[in-house]
Amino acid sequence: MEQASAGDVTNEKTVDALGDALVEPVRRDRLIVQRGLFGSLSERVPEKMYVVTKGDAAADRHGLQLAAGAKAGTNTYFGRFPASFWQRWTDVKTVSLQLTYASSGSASFAVWASDARGRERIVTVEKVSGSGDLDLELPIERFVDGGAMWFVAEATNGSLLVSDVRWTVAAPEHLRPAAVVICTFNRADDCTVTVGTLASDDDAMADIDAVCIVDQGTDQVRSRAAFAEVEEKLGGKLKYLTQPNLGGAGGFSRGMYEITGSPNSAHANVIVMDDDILCEPESVLRMNAFANMTVQPTIVGAQMLSLSNPQILHVSAEREVLDEITAGALTPGARMGIDLVKKKQDARFDAGWNGWWTCLLPAEIIADCGLPIPLFFQWDDIEYGIRARFAGHPTVTLPNAGVWHADFHLKDYDDWSRYFSIRNGLIVSSIYGRFDGTDMAKYLFRKIGELIVSMQYGLAATFIKAAEDFLAGPDVLYDGGQAVLRELRELRDRYPETKPKPAVDVGNESDPHTQMSVWQFEPDESREGLVLLKRAVQQFTGRVQGRPVTVPAHFASWWHVSLFDNAVVTDASQNAVRVRRRDKDTAVDLAKHAARVCWQLRKEAPHMKRVWQDAMPKLTSRENWARLYGIDG
Repeated sequence: MEQASAGDVTNEKTVDALGDALVEPVRRDRLIVQRGLFGSLSERVPEKMYVVTKGDAAADRHGLQLAAGAKAGTNTYFGRFPASFWQRWTDVKTVSLQLTYASSGSASFAVWASDARGRERIVTVEKVSGSGDLDLELPIERFVDGGAMWFVAEATNGSLLVSDVRWTVAAPEHLRPAAVVICTFNRADDCTVTVGTLASDDDAMADIDAVCIVDQGTDQVRSRAAFAEVEEKLGGKLKYLTQPNLGGAGGFSRGMYEITGSPNSAHANVIVMDDDILCEPESVLRMNAFANMTVQPTIVGAQMLSLSNPQILHVSAEREVLDEITAGALTPGARMGIDLVKKKQDARFDAGWNGWWTCLLPAEIIADCGLPIPLFFQWDDIEYGIRARFAGHPTVTLPNAGVWHADFHLKDYDDWSRYFSIRNGLIVSSIYGRFDGTDMAKYLFRKIGELIVSMQYGLAATFIKAAEDFLAGPDVLYDGGQAVLRELRELRDRYPETKPKPAVDVGNESDPHTQMSVWQFEPDESREGLVLLKRAVQQFTGRVQGRPVTVPAHFASWWHVSLFDNAVVTDASQNAVRVRRRDKDTAVDLAKHAARVCWQLRKEAPHMKRVWQDAMPKLTSRENWARLYGIDG
């Protein structure tokens, strides 16, 4: 990773410009909280994510055309109104379903609802003929534990056209202005497309006063010809900042720093968004509308959907497991990896935090909690969600508001980023968790041991460095994480198995009898410790299979790979392989090093907990971030 040079927009005047961009919207009687859309802006996304039709029917993004006898229903991911979340987090009592219709004969509109177990009930049926506007006021009741509402349109006699569908509520006295912050690093094309997609939807942009791009790369977004069109479309709403590469934490924090630096932003919504998502502007509209109606300032997050298979949900909502340095665990009622065309999210679920692929942060929460901690990469969004929760500010992951993101399972675990997973996980665990030194040391030593026996020596060294840097204290974050990138590259270069190779270049490792090896069973959880000890002895004494094998990525568990002296393991990306070879001396050196570090962690855990907690006010202050940005004053 190369560091970008500081740009030309790095002074306090930018704060005033961004703050001045936030203007309270014009007073209105009704607030659109959800539009009825019937297709995506992308051809990648199936229509059934928006509407399901039966009979002779056609749909575009904003309208339906039904021949006689045809039906269209919105019991879909983007078609459902998440009534349970509105009943739980707002004091709104009714929602209006409004639309325009034109029928050559007669038609009907039926509103349906579900409960937490997916049982359906009819709410109301309205028969119409000719042309006109329909306005159905629907009670938001009987949804505390779960459920949604949707409608079904049927052309009972003659054709039917449906357009301008919207769910609205009585507008609050004061609507909150909103700004979008997109952090990017050398993804100029992706970022241009993402911002362009958002800018293309005038209705979604109506309550967005500013779009702030924080460009930390050397290949800058503004160098693209297509960006000029986006800039013209957004006009004065676009704010473009450049700065050194401070990771996602530094990029998003810069936008938050600038936007909340003015009195005009005291009641604003800051929406952070990744640069490489497939953006659905409707999700931004829904999040912002929901945040305008919650009874208290609330973090509102979008769900992550799978970019490679757009109808698959990554996970409904997550919570952390700090004792195991685990960022994502399902919350009760949440779902993971489901096909959203086939299954629905009916049970209401809570969230411990929401990833910043797209997430709304009210200015009051930023004012109360401060800016993010400069963790550079990973855990920064999680830490902020936990910090807000500990301060009494909830996070809601809003169903039926999602964006598509590159799949995590296509990124190999043996990667430089794992350093940040461990180091930052230890930091966050020490600040908010029990952080029992004995338990943490045992857990970390166990994980490093698994890496050593599976011949992932570079990754084991990465874990060890992460723990050492955590123990070095808050000064490790002084530069925002830039120096450690070079150190990680140098460290991992010492270990050959960290380098992916084309499969064709590896061949059969000069052995014509090389075979693929798969594992049919895994050890019982209660016996994993004994199995790990057995594998360590086998690796140390050389009582492993000598011939090289190839191991598919999904069979590359430590208890399997550790049975061999030489294994060619498929990279999770499916574009390369890693060659792992047993090295007794390296394994012993790493085990000794890990033991020393874990022993130090065990002894110093109480002290490190105090050190990191005491450092938080300074680390998250505007003054610290201004120093990192090179801003005077």
